[in-house]
Amino acid sequence: MRRRLAACASVVALGAALLAGGQAASADDPGTPAPQAVDVTVNAAEGQGTIPDTAYGLNSAVWDSQMNAPQVQDLLSAANIGMLRYPGGSYGDIYHWVDNTAPGGYVAPGTDFDAFMGTAKKIGAQPMLIANYGSGTPQEAADWVRYANVTKNYGAKFWEVGNELYGNGHYGSGWETDNHADTSPTAYANNVVSYVTAMKAVDPTIKVGAVLTLPGNWPDGVMAGGETSDWNHTVIPLVAGKADFVIVHWYPGGSDAAGMLNTPSQLAGELAQLHDQLAEGGAAGMPVALTELNSNVFETTQPNALFGADAYLTALQSGVFTVDWWDTHNGPGTISTAPDGATDFNDYGILSSGTCVGTVCEPPLNTPFAPYHAISMLSHLGTPGDQLIAAASGSQLVAAHAVHRKDGDLSVMLINKDPANPQTVALHYAGFTADGSAATVDTFRDRASAIDSTTAPDTGTWTLPPYSITTVTVHPKSGTSSALSAPGAPKVTAAGATSATVSWTPSSGGKADRYEVYRQAGANSELLATSTGTSATVHNLPPGSTGTWNVLARDASGHLSRPSDPVTVRTGTPQDATCKVSYDLTAGWGNGFNANVTVTNTGPATINGWTLAFTFPSSGESVSGFWNANLSSDGSHVTATPVDWNATLAPNGGNSATFGFTGANNGAYQPPTVFTLNGTVCTTV
Repeated sequence: MRRRLAACASVVALGAALLAGGQAASADDPGTPAPQAVDVTVNAAEGQGTIPDTAYGLNSAVWDSQMNAPQVQDLLSAANIGMLRYPGGSYGDIYHWVDNTAPGGYVAPGTDFDAFMGTAKKIGAQPMLIANYGSGTPQEAADWVRYANVTKNYGAKFWEVGNELYGNGHYGSGWETDNHADTSPTAYANNVVSYVTAMKAVDPTIKVGAVLTLPGNWPDGVMAGGETSDWNHTVIPLVAGKADFVIVHWYPGGSDAAGMLNTPSQLAGELAQLHDQLAEGGAAGMPVALTELNSNVFETTQPNALFGADAYLTALQSGVFTVDWWDTHNGPGTISTAPDGATDFNDYGILSSGTCVGTVCEPPLNTPFAPYHAISMLSHLGTPGDQLIAAASGSQLVAAHAVHRKDGDLSVMLINKDPANPQTVALHYAGFTADGSAATVDTFRDRASAIDSTTAPDTGTWTLPPYSITTVTVHPKSGTSSALSAPGAPKVTAAGATSATVSWTPSSGGKADRYEVYRQAGANSELLATSTGTSATVHNLPPGSTGTWNVLARDASGHLSRPSDPVTVRTGTPQDATCKVSYDLTAGWGNGFNANVTVTNTGPATINGWTLAFTFPSSGESVSGFWNANLSSDGSHVTATPVDWNATLAPNGGNSATFGFTGANNGAYQPPTVFTLNGTVCTTV
């Protein structure tokens, strides 16, 4: 409740980075070999989408008396904030725009909607506006749209219907105001449709979003009494085709800094599972906005900065169109000491509020905390219109992200998560040839008050200071790139159990000799097919597989264009298999779930004794208990064998064996897609 409704929370932490150009750090003893360099591979042929102009966002709250101060405006402009969310978290469900009031909360002077829009316009950011669902009406929201876009001509495009409405007490925990008699997810979804209808009657060009929860985070999987579906599975089918995007929040926490710094690796899986839920609910391809993000751990210090940079880019690489840090200002809480010895003020703001806890005082008002500099570092990597590309690190202590810039340069962000030791990194490129000239290096070091920028010889080897963020930008070698544009975004036009067909619009800028279809594999690309036209069919794919594909054009000189936007390609399972399996999630509670598996022999012969095998898609999934079968695990691979009374499966679907298990999940818990019965791939239903 403190985080969202009093002096709330959302810190964007990004961290430190540096260069020690070209030389590995040497040990004190000259006879001791230098640590082995961490290999980081960047593949410019693996496109992960274009950075949108709304990518780097921030929350701005009406209880913040400094939200429109000139000094704050200048700081946000310098950080290239492209989206500002208003009026602030749970205040969105008590705030009335017409008179700038929030009954039950505090509204600071000078924070009304027009004043906020003055800041947004000055810094060149788009607004993300929260229409009051909890204590408001569709008419109030429609009136706000009219005032914003008809009366004032602000062109406010993005609107949310409420904040964290799953926290309205329906599932037992309540912090979000919701004055509706029915607080169920069904009621929320139906009311969202009413809001959308009323708001778009005023301005049909706006985009309206509905609130979801991120898989693997409470209350995902939770159902109230008498319900058969959780929040997401209830809301998605009802808003599909009516809402324009969905909203999620992410506060992964962690018991310590090291644990928190590993959480961004879970985010891609959680967002992939969310996209699967959207597709299952009839809303395939619906855009996703991450409108609140913070770690909840060491908020004002370097660990949260490192987390923030990593999380922002992971979300954007997963197709999110805006990531909005919580918050601009917040205020201090319990004072602690970060692993690097820095004082942490437990303040979710990126700028200091200048207040004290006892005798411990924050820096002067509006002093940037570490997460502010982390957000600023994002634009040193890439700006709107630049292309995100694949980067893979050989160490969990070093996170890597890369961007192919519009001007042809390539930038790599390297995040050293080690609080005490430097890390030496060797950069390798695929699909890009550097010219070997001096590189531009931008660094945010631990406990620094600014970002360092310099140039250094491009030796390909860089040393990262402890707890730092470093961005290295190199230039392309002349004559190594193609004048062809990237092919248009591919679409899947057909997919079976072992084949898929994709099509795309042609490249411009010259004549393509042929098009090549690649599957992403880490930072490696696997050529799947070539075509002289604008479609290709790929055969011999694994059943039940999911892959990310790009299309590139090759010119007559043999040079490849930039990659297309990525497309997710899924194959099914054989429809004529001699076995059939259903997998049903029956309960969830954020870090655990129950599932039932039913296996049926559809072949002509009786099966006496069976082995069913499957693999969890996420490394964070495991089996913690089971019944009606015996389960064993080897990493993510699970094998089930029968108990005495269900070992025989009659032919032609004469009977089935059903067993269940309790799973533990750390992050995503996507269902397995392929089951084999005694080695035969089954039909999954």
